[in-house]
Amino acid sequence: MAAAARWLALRVARPAPAPARAVWRSVLAGPLRPGVPWSPSRGGSSAAEAPATKAEDGSSLQWFLLLVPVTAFGLGTWQVQRRKWKLQLIAELESRVMAEPIPLPADPMELKNLEYRPVRVRGHFDHSKELYMMPRTMVDPAREAREAGRLSSSPESGAYVVTPFRCTELGITILVNRGFVPRKKVNPDTRQKGQIEGEVDLVGMVRLTETRKPFVPENNPERNHWHYRDLEAMARLTGADPIFIDADFQSTVPGGPVGGQTRVTLRNEHMQYIITWYGLCAATSYLWFKKFLHRTPGV
Repeated sequence: MAAAARWLALRVARPAPAPARAVWRSVLAGPLRPGVPWSPSRGGSSAAEAPATKAEDGSSLQWFLLLVPVTAFGLGTWQVQRRKWKLQLIAELESRVMAEPIPLPADPMELKNLEYRPVRVRGHFDHSKELYMMPRTMVDPAREAREAGRLSSSPESGAYVVTPFRCTELGITILVNRGFVPRKKVNPDTRQKGQIEGEVDLVGMVRLTETRKPFVPENNPERNHWHYRDLEAMARLTGADPIFIDADFQSTVPGGPVGGQTRVTLRNEHMQYIITWYGLCAATSYLWFKKFLHRTPGV
């Protein structure tokens, strides 16, 4: 009897195994609801899986955010190459504009590589078939330099007078942009003094045809309003060849259009883009490093 009593006392004092304790805790946590089957708690398993899932999500986010500085660096490098190309293009254009005038080629195919190249022609105008590119403002470098810092300016509006020009030596008719006239002088009757008669020598820059840009109105041949250079349409209307030159400033005569209306500019804003993209790359790289690589211990 004494041995049996000691065995029973030890059995009661010995704690139940860990799985049994977990089952009893889940049972004691709350009463069973009618119709809901009882199942032992798996709290320990879920607690172990949560940190692993969180770590995987953090790793994916880390490498995804790294794309921001990498992409910014690539765009900055691309802008460096674009700037080199633009500077070379500007240098070529400046050398072409400043070159000595050459005789106008008779073949329009040769002109495709000669835009902004000064050419020399001799012949006479046909003022009865004038065309008007409008609205336009006069190219005036001195005025534009004075107004460069102003928030707004109001240059006078007018038109470019485009006149057929019969080339004596080539036997062809071309189109010549004689220059700018204010709106009140568009009617040729108001500037009879500037309507050149007889043969003249002209120097001008070759210009190619244009395609209509967004938001630019369509040309209106019926009203003789031209918003962009459509050489084929202009040539059909006047009977000229689709060859177009801008007369230089020396062609200006008293009472006539002001020549030299060729705006030779190429936008070069690539340095701003380079600073922007490389700056964004540096800032996001620093933030990424602080967030994912240089963490405070214990955080």
